[in-house]
Amino acid sequence: MLRKPQMLLLSLAVTAALTGCPQQAQQQAAAPAADTAKPAAPAAAELPPTAQFSVADLDTSKNVCDNLADFVNGKWLAAHPIPADRTTWGSFEMLAERSLAASKQIAEAAAAKKDAAGVEKLVGDLYATGMDEAAVNAAGAKPLQPILAGIDAIKTPADVAAYLRKEYSEGRGDLFAFYSNADFKNSQMMIAYADQGGLALPEKAYYLQDGPKAGDDSYKKIRDAYVAHVSKQLQNAGVAQADADRQAQDVLAFETRLAKASLSPIELRDPKNQYHLVKVADADKAAPNFPWGEFLKAQGVSVDSFSLSQPKFFAEVNRMVKDVPVAQWQAYLRAHAVDGLSPFLSDAFAKEQFAFYGNTLRGQKEMKPRWKRVMGATEDSVGEALGQLYVKQYFPPESKAAMEKLVGNLRVALKARLEKLDWMSDATKAKAIEKWDSFMPKVGYPDKWRSWDGLATSRNGYLQNVLAAEKFNYDWLMGKVGKPVDRTEWGMTPQTVNAYYNPQQNEIVFPAAILQPPFFDPKADPAMNYGGIGAVIGHEMLHGYDDQGSQFDAKGNFANWWQASDAKGFKERTTKLVKQFDDYESIDGLHVKGALTLGENIADLGGTTVSFDALQKALADAGMTPDSKTDGYTENQRFWLNWATVWRRNFKPEELKVRLNTDPHAPANFRAIGAPSNEPSFAQAFSCKAGDRMVRPDDQRVVIW
Repeated sequence: MLRKPQMLLLSLAVTAALTGCPQQAQQQAAAPAADTAKPAAPAAAELPPTAQFSVADLDTSKNVCDNLADFVNGKWLAAHPIPADRTTWGSFEMLAERSLAASKQIAEAAAAKKDAAGVEKLVGDLYATGMDEAAVNAAGAKPLQPILAGIDAIKTPADVAAYLRKEYSEGRGDLFAFYSNADFKNSQMMIAYADQGGLALPEKAYYLQDGPKAGDDSYKKIRDAYVAHVSKQLQNAGVAQADADRQAQDVLAFETRLAKASLSPIELRDPKNQYHLVKVADADKAAPNFPWGEFLKAQGVSVDSFSLSQPKFFAEVNRMVKDVPVAQWQAYLRAHAVDGLSPFLSDAFAKEQFAFYGNTLRGQKEMKPRWKRVMGATEDSVGEALGQLYVKQYFPPESKAAMEKLVGNLRVALKARLEKLDWMSDATKAKAIEKWDSFMPKVGYPDKWRSWDGLATSRNGYLQNVLAAEKFNYDWLMGKVGKPVDRTEWGMTPQTVNAYYNPQQNEIVFPAAILQPPFFDPKADPAMNYGGIGAVIGHEMLHGYDDQGSQFDAKGNFANWWQASDAKGFKERTTKLVKQFDDYESIDGLHVKGALTLGENIADLGGTTVSFDALQKALADAGMTPDSKTDGYTENQRFWLNWATVWRRNFKPEELKVRLNTDPHAPANFRAIGAPSNEPSFAQAFSCKAGDRMVRPDDQRVVIW
């Protein structure tokens, strides 16, 4: 399956309403809303609950000045174990379940409508064929046969390159990511990007180390389990066991070689490692075994340059085309084709994929029920079509208006902070204000809906529909190359429980599904909203000035706008934040990676700072004071209590260990305490004193904004 591109979207958390990962950039056109009857939306009481703040959840036996997360969330987390079909559970996941339930109702109504048209037909066809379990099981491995036959026909290195060209043109490429995105040096134009990929395990360390620390062999055990998994999937596809075992070992060896040429997650955070513009002719000279000119032509792309983002990786791919035996290439391509399509095949395939990726790798006890898995595929395939139906029912105009007011208030607070910075020179500060002035906020849903003209779905087959959507989406992405950027596009669907900042467009985006408690409630007191969605708004704005976003200017171009002395001062402050999070021990002696999570931690620190400032103005405008009390707590206290509520989250140990290696977000409990422990406003709100664990000593306190 087509690997998701490494687009530079800096999101609030690794979560999603339906699938767990952000969508690719979406196709849009000036298409009208679907001309369909509006099905009755479930009453709020019929949807799963949210994890909104309640004083009843506070564990008052704990000292808030010792650990804010324990005080706010300890009792709640103990009372809310992780459901068997999940690996994490908390505020985000509860909203995701709510979004799932709402989306399911929409999909069921669309599937029941035999004369559905437009976006409703797309959603209905995907959902109906996915839920026809009997038909999917009866088909067995048969839908795979045309793909497997193409792999069997490979005889020479030239055939390998030709197969890859065809595979990608159908939207199924997995060896590397190939997609369109704005040019780092000219953010107004779209170019093609090739990014490293091809690994089935979370990151390169899983192939090259025995474990994350001395004496730990957990990675080796995962590799052994992966080989067994690949063999089982190949056997499901009709390969004899002995041959499947041999091919599985070949697959691991193949991926290990890729891993040695790959960059680590920390290295990939550096924008310099995400962009390497080359002329097609030069790329061809450097890769005679994998001619890029022919590859681009097969993708329908006619350009003279593109970003070959990680040259070392692609140099290795070029060598591998020639010196890896064809049989080993076939094993790799076969295994990835089978495993990638397993969710849309019979139970034997889907259950085996879950057994490794869900249970072994991440600790998930039970497979998600079929309807959730089908909703995930529907989201991946036609997510914005579903979103078009979702917002009609679940996002009232008043919510958008209230959010836009909050965004405006946070903008004012951020500008005031930037203007008062004592460590930044006037020259750099002027550039920072210029960037602030060009922020583009997007709330709820796109102003223009995507056009799906040309995507043909039916009730004849689940995999058939998924593959049709894969090719349609890929062709559309390729159709962008060489054209101006459309700034009305969104990188997440409205039903996604998340938010993001895109430095190349200098935009902050808040999908409809996150605009619910504990993040946002139009009926709540100001502290709840500013400690929730206000801090999220500030978080996304501050991504524009984090260690990645700060390398892009007001127009979204990868350009240095910092005076050298200011860059040095910024580095000194952020280095202290790296150290703070490096010191947090998470599980089994494993620590948070401060360098990997730095961008999110900078954004949390700045987001809470500017949102707390904005709260003070909002209280004054409402005729309230910071000492106004609700349920026995002041507004300033409730701000921080709801901030921690947002970050209540249980993790399966296996899931947590994967995230410590790969997730640019620190585990939720550390996000709950990381920013407030640096901020005097927290200590003052709760009368915390020097020496309390939530009050960092002056020489360790991180002050950036």
